[in-house]
Amino acid sequence: MDRNQAKERIGELTEKLNYYNYQYYMNSVSEVSDYEFDTLLKELEQLENQFPEWQQDDSPTQRVGGTITKDFETVTHRYPMLSLSNSYDEQDLLDFDNRVRDAIGDDFEYVCELKFDGVALSLTYENGILKQAATRGDGVQGDDITANVKTVRTIPLRLHGEDVPELFEVRGEGFMSRESFNRINSQIEAENLKRQSAGKKLQNLLANPRNAASGTFKMQDSAVVSERKLDCFVYSFISDNNQVATHFEALDKLKKWGFNVSPTFRSCKNIKEVLEYIHDWQEKRFELPLDTDGVVIKVNGYNQQRTLGNTSKSPRWAIAYKYKAESATTRLNSITYQVGRTGAVTPVANLEPVQLAGTTVKRASVHNANEIARLDLHEHDMVYVEKGGEIIPKITGVDASAREVGSLPIEFLKNCPACQTELIRKEGEAAYYCPNERQCPPQVKGKVEHFVQRKAMNIDSLGSERIEQLLEKQLIADATDLYSLRKVELIAKLDKFKEKSADKLIEGIEASKEIPFSRVLFAIGIRFVGATVAEKLAEHFKSLDALSQASKEELVNVPEIGEKIADSVKEFFADPLNQGFIEKLKATGVKLELDESELSTSAETGDALDGKTFVISGVFTQFSRDELKAMIKANGGKVTSSISKKLDFLVAGDKMGPAKLQKASDLGINIISEEEFLAMVQN
Repeated sequence: MDRNQAKERIGELTEKLNYYNYQYYMNSVSEVSDYEFDTLLKELEQLENQFPEWQQDDSPTQRVGGTITKDFETVTHRYPMLSLSNSYDEQDLLDFDNRVRDAIGDDFEYVCELKFDGVALSLTYENGILKQAATRGDGVQGDDITANVKTVRTIPLRLHGEDVPELFEVRGEGFMSRESFNRINSQIEAENLKRQSAGKKLQNLLANPRNAASGTFKMQDSAVVSERKLDCFVYSFISDNNQVATHFEALDKLKKWGFNVSPTFRSCKNIKEVLEYIHDWQEKRFELPLDTDGVVIKVNGYNQQRTLGNTSKSPRWAIAYKYKAESATTRLNSITYQVGRTGAVTPVANLEPVQLAGTTVKRASVHNANEIARLDLHEHDMVYVEKGGEIIPKITGVDASAREVGSLPIEFLKNCPACQTELIRKEGEAAYYCPNERQCPPQVKGKVEHFVQRKAMNIDSLGSERIEQLLEKQLIADATDLYSLRKVELIAKLDKFKEKSADKLIEGIEASKEIPFSRVLFAIGIRFVGATVAEKLAEHFKSLDALSQASKEELVNVPEIGEKIADSVKEFFADPLNQGFIEKLKATGVKLELDESELSTSAETGDALDGKTFVISGVFTQFSRDELKAMIKANGGKVTSSISKKLDFLVAGDKMGPAKLQKASDLGINIISEEEFLAMVQN
């Protein structure tokens, strides 16, 4: 077969096999036998191996996996993946309904959907072909898991139907069905019997379907992902040029294009029908092939959604109702203690395994010493366990009538379980702390993990296991030592560390030297100084030296900085060990003061924009969007992410979404350029 014949045959087989897949997985129709399908698939694989240049993006051979991914690239979401506000009370839904009516009137509908317990996925399609799949991550950035997602047979590689947009995004919930979960655990148990007889280490069983799905989507070998038979329900359509007016209509379109949409969604005319839907699924949800933990309620009309807008974390047009947690009774076997990054010691209950909300629960949180005392926990008590929001198990009570005669009450530790340092308890706080923060192993590891995280120094090629190895091999003693690492010692001392991985880590460490001062300040890990507080302190004091010398009065004078944060900052810089850490940090070359661009925007302060609200959208020539936002805040203005009637100005740059521009125009919002904005500030 020559190249042209191969190209034609590969195209023919790809189209035919994709059609058979669509009929089987979406319409439950088997048009050919398994043998005939496998024969055609094998022929396609052979041709693609012989002529790889003709393999198509939507080739069904990608369903079986085979791609090895050593590191998952970080991608920025085109549209932020916001989280939903949660409610456990029907009164909260009535309050939500009143807020919506106050904002948009009474002429609207809701759409109700079951809230599935899986992994949020973002799927990007270009010209009808799946181009990228990503995890939610922190909502702004996620991991590219395209190769693994392509193995999910209910996610179309090429779309069917008409009117498919040129570029759009679909959100969905990737999950592992209970059937697949039980099948895999049965396989592991059978394998463990062989391992046990051979004296080999046993494999751990999968903990629950949700965690199993999350771990599977991040596996390096997509062939293993394919074998686990993950699934996905899609629930959202996003495009700059929406072809539909309502969410309900969008779900119908997605079904016609070949997506797997759960048939459980329903249109509701009012909040009364919403509550009826919630009651209908209270028990029926357990008949589904996957776990659910509630219901998502959305305003149906897209224009009305845009009018309602979003907060910085969640949409105002949607809310999640969580069903009351299931509970079970089991025996407390023991209490163990975990030490966190800040030194807080958290008790964890080890339980006799019990089935709860579709999973086997073996451990549960007890929170702190106060909770142990409140529950009056004794050794080997029978305890009541709930899954808070059906995610994190916790002990809610004790069956005192079943208590063993002579059992002793649980007493909190006196010394750190990791380094044996005597624990302390600060006035007004429930937690006990280990004060040995620079030498206690879990604290040291936690501080390094905090330092390298995405919101801090963004050294994304350095995971928890690698950090543990670096500490064990004494290549680092704290985060500052990362900047002294050399490629040769990494390859020589770390297990399975190849040249390419070492190069990527060194490059990531070097690139972190360009991280802005505010994020470096967050990375240092001062107690109570989160990302937002770090930004405010950086903008006010301009450098780490100035911050370290600030008085408590000067700290409290910074907007939104209270005495608790001020005391923590003062305490941090007064500690000789922390002073030594800062001196080492200064030698690394990271930014410990605002650079010129930050200084220039921060220096232009005043009240020129007092009381005005802005949206920044598009690409700008003189400043980044973050710099423009900083300038707005420095001059008394506010920045929001959504366009509504309350907005004063839209600062429009190149390549901004036409839908956002049209909405601002329809609402009569002042649309200004970068130059016009700068003139406002200067005036």
